[in-house]
Amino acid sequence: MDRSTGRSASSGDGGPELVRRAGSLVGWAARTGASFGRRLPGAEVAERGLRSLERVALTELRRRLDDVDDPYHAALTQASAMTQHTDNGRAQDPLPVRATTTVVPTALGQVEPLRAAMGELLNQSIGFGKERAREYLYAVILRQLTPDEARILSALSDGEPFPALDVVERTGLGGAGRVVLRNASTVGKSAGVSLLDHVPSYLTRLIGLGLVDLGEEAPALDTQYEILMTDETVRAAEDSVKRARFVRRTVHISRLGNHFWRACDPSGAAFR
Repeated sequence: MDRSTGRSASSGDGGPELVRRAGSLVGWAARTGASFGRRLPGAEVAERGLRSLERVALTELRRRLDDVDDPYHAALTQASAMTQHTDNGRAQDPLPVRATTTVVPTALGQVEPLRAAMGELLNQSIGFGKERAREYLYAVILRQLTPDEARILSALSDGEPFPALDVVERTGLGGAGRVVLRNASTVGKSAGVSLLDHVPSYLTRLIGLGLVDLGEEAPALDTQYEILMTDETVRAAEDSVKRARFVRRTVHISRLGNHFWRACDPSGAAFR
């Protein structure tokens, strides 16, 4: 045990397994219910152990996220070390970033952070295997999600589609004009998000991250479409134009979103 970090020497290799075990236990606790667990002999000890494991798992997850370096921050740090001057003020030869990609200083002997950051990413890619590259990608995505967006992704994780709606201004000739509201959906209410009026923005972000896809209208969801058209955000968008047209779609988890959720699912369902 490393007393300075509170982790065993092998924790770096066992991180995913530790998180998986904690997730499985958390999922079990949620399914069986805490009230039932407390009636079992030694339940208090078991509950304390579960909470302790959860804390260790969260600490491990935080550490693994922190291991995903921000290349721009790393570039800024390396830039100060790379930019060296001789006594007469002229820049010396540039030092390579991790001895792979050479970042050339400017005329003033300063390294441009954006170029150095790209060099950092290129250098990191050389030593990445398939699994490490996937973990890096998922960690970067995870850092960008809000709690509400995580709820939406959880609601979509079973693969079932939800209705989605665009409100479009109708032109004088009956055609479609500008879109006044994009990606309204009932999935936010089903997911229990805190900011229901931000669901269109949440879905737009999730689509941009490649975690969610839009599909064609589903006639089987007619009732849900009707309910969606009474949503306050949709009604406000409709009232903002003289004539509105509704474009019906569906929203569902994407292939990337499915793989991402299976890797990050806190219940550990993918491992059972």
